[in-house]
Amino acid sequence: MESDTVAELATRALAAARAIASSDDPDDHDGWADYVSLLWRAAADGAAALPLGLELIGSADPIERVAGCDLLRDTGNQHEAVRAGTATALVALAQRETEGRVLKSLARAIEQTHDPRAVPVLVTLAGHPDAEVREEVARSFAEVVTGLPDGPDIHALIGLTQDPDPNVRDWATFTLGVQAEVDSPAIRAALWERTADEHAETRTEAIRGLACRHDDRAVPLLAELIDNPEGAHVLTFSAAQITDVPEPLPALLEYEPGDDWVTDAVNACNPVRRARLDAFAWELVSTLHRLRPDLDAAVSMERFGWGCSLGVDAAFGSSGYDIEALLARADGNPTRAAELVATDLPRTLLESPPGPQPQ
Repeated sequence: MESDTVAELATRALAAARAIASSDDPDDHDGWADYVSLLWRAAADGAAALPLGLELIGSADPIERVAGCDLLRDTGNQHEAVRAGTATALVALAQRETEGRVLKSLARAIEQTHDPRAVPVLVTLAGHPDAEVREEVARSFAEVVTGLPDGPDIHALIGLTQDPDPNVRDWATFTLGVQAEVDSPAIRAALWERTADEHAETRTEAIRGLACRHDDRAVPLLAELIDNPEGAHVLTFSAAQITDVPEPLPALLEYEPGDDWVTDAVNACNPVRRARLDAFAWELVSTLHRLRPDLDAAVSMERFGWGCSLGVDAAFGSSGYDIEALLARADGNPTRAAELVATDLPRTLLESPPGPQPQ
């Protein structure tokens, strides 16, 4: 793609944006779809899209600045190499920008830089008077979470869970509860407070967030959500998997089997099946330690996820095994499963190559 083609695509995207802005239908889905598609195609050529995006965010026209932010977001999404330069430009823009619509696009764009400099920008914007900007900020912390339970991003998200606007609370609670895989008493307190929220979606996100942290207070609330077909959602079933407790099982069994997320939740909450899986995992890793101590096998589970994994020494270049998949592959026989792993990872991987060795 030539640079003039990138410029042409961006020009057409700007025309679409201006047409939407001047129309009686600001939610023109076809117009927005064209705009989004054109910028994504332009961003495919990172070398040409980056300078054009930087030029656009310096424009006096707010529509062009919005398009510039959106182009930089898409370019960073497709090309890791441009992210640092994009972050630098967006941080500078944040210091001078006053238009709410531009700040919304800026928040979306700076998230895709995956740059720690995005955090103070978003923290500042979390206090913006425009609820739409705050909502975008609540959405945009996900890819730049510091991982610190007491980090400035977490403090900002906790504050946004108490926002007067329900959409802001909803997104902040989702980002804090499900996407920010950190835990602390303050986080749990914020989520627990939202379980009494009058906004149904916010309340649901709070329950899921507590469930992801194995908080026992979430269990009856989660069972209540599952018991209501209108409240059930794939993320609700995922939360039931993570809790690993039997209480939601009666409500889960009311759903038609066949959907993977329902089946997985039923399996996770079934104490008999869980006990069988735990016993299988223990016998598997014990057998592997006898057969292949060189593998240094170990079983682990994600803190904010579901499912046991079998890990082996990194020297083997294996990303590990899903225990349930291995169980099925071995017809439920842990000894057979250990043999399968041993066959997959032969000892020759650790043997020295023939020939003279360095002294």
